[in-house]
Amino acid sequence: MKIYKKFITLFIIISLVPFFMPATRSFADTTNEDNSEKEMIVAKTAQYLKEKKTNASEEKLKTIANSVYEESQKYDIDYRLILAVMKVESNFKNEAVSRKGARGLLQVKPALARYIGKEEGIEVKGTKSLHEPEKNIKIGVNYLSKLIDMFENLSSALHAYNVGPAKVKKTNATDGAPTTRFTKKVMQEYNQIIEVLPDPEEQ
Repeated sequence: MKIYKKFITLFIIISLVPFFMPATRSFADTTNEDNSEKEMIVAKTAQYLKEKKTNASEEKLKTIANSVYEESQKYDIDYRLILAVMKVESNFKNEAVSRKGARGLLQVKPALARYIGKEEGIEVKGTKSLHEPEKNIKIGVNYLSKLIDMFENLSSALHAYNVGPAKVKKTNATDGAPTTRFTKKVMQEYNQIIEVLPDPEEQ
């Protein structure tokens, strides 16, 4: 009887194996596809930055490209829009400092960096931290995401990124959201970038 029960148990286990195996392979295939997509987009982004004569080493270009991709995925923002904001804000110059003290690739102000850094657990030690590409991009994209959620339309969010949310009246997308010199420049850059860099949704 014991031998019979063992046989039945073994038979059930063997029968169930095929049901689990395809799922495991499918997960592995999906992971490989995701990694392949990321590597492709990061490589193309780094090459794009290089062609824009960005004053950075190959290693730093890859760091910037990787950070842009990672944060875009985290906040569900098109990575090409982040690059467009970066172009208009700093012309891809990591050492950029504005007259109002905004710093780095996404022109983050120290006070904003301290606030978001504390909230998100990003260590910010003085203004030099804002010239570290990964920290600058983490803070800048987090802020942009907050503004998109706050204003519910991209034009207002971009305007708020430029002048601060207190100066922007909240409007619906159909209520004539502000079109400023800054928002026009960002959208022009964005439209150019989407012509040369791949859409992650189509990969």
